[in-house]
Amino acid sequence: MLNKKSVDDINVNGKRVLCRCDFNVPLDGDKITDETRLVAALPTIKKLIADGGKVILCSHLGKPKGADKAFSLAPVAKRLSELLGQEVKFASDDTVVGDNARAAVEAMNNGDVILLENTRFRPEETKNGEAFSKDLASIADVFVNDAFGTAHRAHCSNVGVAQLVDTAVVGYLMQKEIDFLGNAVENPVRPFVAILGGAKVADKLNVISNLLEKCDTLIIGGGMAYTFLKAKGYEIGKSLVDETKLDYCKEMMEKAEKLGKKLLLPVDSVMIDDFPNPIDDPTIATTICDADKMDASKEGCDIGPKTIELYSEAVKTAKTVVWNGPMGVFENPVLATGTKAVAAALAETDATTIIGGGDSAAAVNQLGYGDKMSHISTGGGASLEFLEGKELPGVAAANDK
Repeated sequence: MLNKKSVDDINVNGKRVLCRCDFNVPLDGDKITDETRLVAALPTIKKLIADGGKVILCSHLGKPKGADKAFSLAPVAKRLSELLGQEVKFASDDTVVGDNARAAVEAMNNGDVILLENTRFRPEETKNGEAFSKDLASIADVFVNDAFGTAHRAHCSNVGVAQLVDTAVVGYLMQKEIDFLGNAVENPVRPFVAILGGAKVADKLNVISNLLEKCDTLIIGGGMAYTFLKAKGYEIGKSLVDETKLDYCKEMMEKAEKLGKKLLLPVDSVMIDDFPNPIDDPTIATTICDADKMDASKEGCDIGPKTIELYSEAVKTAKTVVWNGPMGVFENPVLATGTKAVAAALAETDATTIIGGGDSAAAVNQLGYGDKMSHISTGGGASLEFLEGKELPGVAAANDK
């Protein structure tokens, strides 16, 4: 389906290689508090260095309004120098491709690395404006996109520039996302089980519909399950509900039946009197109710023990599992049981297990199951759009094989 040229298909020796990474890391002052994204980018960068490319890195960081030094990538250049064991020269131009950057590129030897300033210092970056795309292309012979987190957006630094250079390929991180996420949905080893959680049905409308066509079993948990249960005519008490999506939920249940797919909903629910404040209050009292006997005065905040058993069984027989969205209010230790159980079930299976970014990725890592999963996506919005079956501009812009 997605056969894109990668860094393994090209020769970069002596060439200027502009590599778009995802260095959108959390900062406390100028200290990087989580460097997962830096570490994830290293294999592609090291490959380009080893092949004798002149490596020019670029990325956005946060959502600055213009050139705001609080969002400078200077701390990233410093940390990358340590991780790579060689200097990553920082070009500190507010215009990103300015005199400093051009002089630094001019002086590069094969295997050197420089990092440009935050691409979002240029307001036209997010609008895919031509002038900035041309500036980026003017310092590059080859473009490598390794930033899956922004692949669902058409920006200058991932799409605009790719259209202006002859050679545009994907890096190892992007390749992995395409292999796992893209191919899991288009060409899964069956049985294929998809698990969707999170708060809102509205966020996952197209994902639910697309996955029903592709998977064998669709499991629904999290806040969005209560809209489905209400659509079945059940009392859901004070649980989260999207009244405008009740008909849609009915349609999806009918669609599953028509296609001969299993659509699993919670059969019991962990209910509480009031939403915890603070959210992680460990003293909160819970009641377990069957799905068809929910207490009208309470709010459902996690899947119950019978549902955990049902969902874990469904995962056991699977050969491919995609999971996006927690099963309950996993930020609270008392209401995290369902999410933990699903993570444990995925960790124990031999299936290909793919975690679709966002909260599920955070939950899996937090619970210590990260290394037991086949793939944890680095993109929240991008992985959701991939699961919807949408073409991602950042992927589409790379050359086909």
